[in-house]
Order: sequence, then C-alpha cells, then structure tokens
Amino acid sequence: QVQLVESGGGLVQAGGSLRLSCAASGRTVSSYGMGWFRQAPGKERELVAAVNWSGSPTYYADSVKGRFTISRDNAKNTLYLQMNSLKPEDTAVYYCAARPGIVSMTQYDYWGQGTQVTVSS
Repeated sequence: QVQLVESGGGLVQAGGSLRLSCAASGRTVSSYGMGWFRQAPGKERELVAAVNWSGSPTYYADSVKGRFTISRDNAKNTLYLQMNSLKPEDTAVYYCAARPGIVSMTQYDYWGQGTQVTVSS
C-alpha cells in the first residue's frame, strides 16, 4: 500500500505562487507514474500534470502550461507542483495520485486526501 499526503495549499492572491508537495510512504514510488489532479466546486476532477518515473513531465493541461511545473524527487519519495501566475480559476482541491507503471489520464491506484488552493482576485 502507498499512502500519499499533500501539503502546501493555501490562500494566495492572483499572480502569486504556491508549491504543493506530495509525500509518499508505505513503499517507494520511484517506478510509479504520478500526477496532480484538481477538482473545483461543481466541476469534474481533471488531470493537471503528470510525470513518469524518470522525472520527465509527460502531461500538462492546456490551462496550466507555462505556469505550472511538475517534478519529483525519487530519493525523497516526493512529488511537487510549482504553481506560478495563479489565477482565480485555479481555485480547487488539488490531489496527488500514483500508479505502478506509466501515467494515465484517469486510472490511478493511490490518492491523497487533497489540499485546498484558493486564489483571490
């Protein structure tokens, strides 16, 4: 079993930055595909960014390209999401997810509890 715990969310003004972290425990996730999802009120959960085991980002949603950067530190069993130039429409609960093998747009075996990101205008 893999446990994922997100941190780093909060309230920030538009144009600001936040860095989310996702600490994995239970087993090493160095060979896992990992991703960040978000879900805003009344909207479906969407994949924001994903990265394979090598650390090379494999996916960014169009809405975050050029503003968000996903990265991982396999030695620390930790996934990150650097969010810059935040917009009010980025407001959502952000979830970390992991799965053995390559990343997927939707199918992940392990999920964190989520961290709230609120961007004020």
